[in-house]
Amino acid sequence: MIYKSMYKYELAAAAGVSPSTLRNWLINDRQALRAMGVRDNMRLLPPVAVKYICDKYCIHIQDNTNAIR
Repeated sequence: MIYKSMYKYELAAAAGVSPSTLRNWLINDRQALRAMGVRDNMRLLPPVAVKYICDKYCIHIQDNTNAIR
């Protein structure tokens, strides 16, 4: 599966949680995400961060043009 950049609100919707819940999850992974170049105030997550979050939290992205190609 090839991951594309996603906004945090899109990833939250794919996980079935609110954006604030996703932000709370990401607090726990702050160090790992910073190592990937993700800052706390970023709205658009790079593909490597999307993959990491999806793998860790078992989020399945639907195969559509907005999320993956």
